[in-house]
Order: sequence, then structure tokens, then C-alpha cells
Amino acid sequence: MSDQSGSSAHLHAHLDGDARHAHTIEGRSQKAMAIALGLTLLYAVVEVVSGFMSNSLALISDAGHMVTDAAALGLALLAQLIARRPPSARHSFGFVRAEALAAFVNSLAMLLLVGWIVYEAAQRLAHPEYVAGKTVLIVAGIGACINMSVAWVLSRDEQSINTRAALVNVLGDLLGSIAAIAAGAVIHFTGWVRIDPILSIFVSLLILKSTVGILRESYHFLMEGVPHHIDYLQIGADMAAIAGVRSVHDLHVWDMSPGEPALIGHLEIDDLNAWPAILRAVKEMLRDKHGIEHVTLQPEAVH
Repeated sequence: MSDQSGSSAHLHAHLDGDARHAHTIEGRSQKAMAIALGLTLLYAVVEVVSGFMSNSLALISDAGHMVTDAAALGLALLAQLIARRPPSARHSFGFVRAEALAAFVNSLAMLLLVGWIVYEAAQRLAHPEYVAGKTVLIVAGIGACINMSVAWVLSRDEQSINTRAALVNVLGDLLGSIAAIAAGAVIHFTGWVRIDPILSIFVSLLILKSTVGILRESYHFLMEGVPHHIDYLQIGADMAAIAGVRSVHDLHVWDMSPGEPALIGHLEIDDLNAWPAILRAVKEMLRDKHGIEHVTLQPEAVH
């Protein structure tokens, strides 16, 4: 077993001329994520109980959102711990995609929650129900303070796609708390209970917009799409313009980890003896013009 581990470590080592890309995620604050998880989970329980006691859809929705936030933060924490594991003989790229996978799952859960909120709100618009406005006002106010505290903790780690997904959830929940505060105030002072489902629908649409963005980004990363800031066609043209290169084919560009683009491809060249010079020229161009340092190219003689 020790021989296999040693061989794996050697294969993942970077020698002179290799790109210094990272297979692991460093510097992420698991402590901050754990604090955010604890605060969110604790108050989610309070809002669930208060929501059903007051019969407020806005508060129940906010409670459900906080439960989803707790799950999102738990997945984020787990994903960060997994992503720190080094590459192995079975997972040569490491586990950096665990964060994007968790973000994708979180976003899908948010879409389901939004659908439930809209359905329940439609039912209550047609058949209004009694809501204890004062209870909603007090509980939602405390919930907003909790959400702001959690958002502040998460905002210090915006480089992580999964932490940003969790932050989107928390910010969406903050909007839910604000809507619940407004609903509680209106109901308490005027008795108009339809404001409860109306504000729930409004907040669900705001949450939907943010969630779709994270869902699209995590999906693109998981599907190894070309990074958004990179022009795939221009890269092919620039490589083909290098002296000695006849054509470029089987070209692939993707993110190995967020912000770490990689490229592989085949180059048809006039003279195989000139390959070392051509390779240096191509690598310099890709690094200086396109910001790609992890490059693997295969030369082929002109047929």
C-alpha cells in the first residue's frame, strides 16, 4: 500500500516547466462555516414552531428557507472538507469539484422550495386564513438579525463557489425575514391577511433569480464547460498562427478548479524536430494572452 501511495505522490508532483495548478482548496474557513450552520439551524427550529403557531405563510416559508440554508451550509462545510483532500491514485484531479456539486444540489433544493411557496401562497390568496401578526413581527425581526450575522460570516469567503451558493441562500432568507416583518406589521395594524401570501410570492421570485445564477454556474463547471472569460475559437486561431503549426484539433478548455483553466489539444506541425521551440511559443502565448498555464499538447506530423 505504501508503494502505491508513493507512486501516486510522484505522479502528481510538479516538475520544472509544469503549471503550478492546485488540486486542493486551501485557506477556506471551516470554523466560520460551522458557526453560520449552528446559528441558522438553531433559529430555523424557532421559526418552524413560531410559523405554525402564528399560521403565517411568510414565516413558515422563511422557516423552510432557513432549514434549506442549514442543509446548504452543512453541505458546504462537508464539501470544503472533502475538497481539501489531496489527489489519489483513484482521483487524480483531487476533490475540488465537490464544492460545485454541493452548490448544484443546494440550488435544486431552493427551486423546490420556491415552487412550494408559490403553491401555498396561491391557495391562501383564494382562501385567506387567520395570521397572528404580532408574533410574526417579533420572530421575523429576530430572524433578520440572525440572517445578517450569518451573511457577514459567509461574505468573508466569496472565492468559493459553494460558499457563494450558501450566501445566496442566506441573503434570500434575509429577504424572506424582511417580507415576514412587513407582513406581520401590516396584519397586526390593519388586519389585511392577504399581504402574507403576496409578499411570500414576491420574495420567492427574488430567490429564484439568484438561485438560477448559481445553478447555471455550478452546472457549467460540473459539465467542464469553457470558462466564461475565455474565447475558445480565438484560442484555436492564435495557436494555429504560431510559426510551424499547420493546424489545431481535438482542443479542449475547461476549469480544473474555479479560476484554474486547463487546455489539452493536438497540433499538426511541419517539422517534429522543431517541436520544443513550438511548444514554448504556444505556452507563452496561452499564458500571456489567455491566462492559461496548465497546458498539455501533443504534436503530430503533417500527413
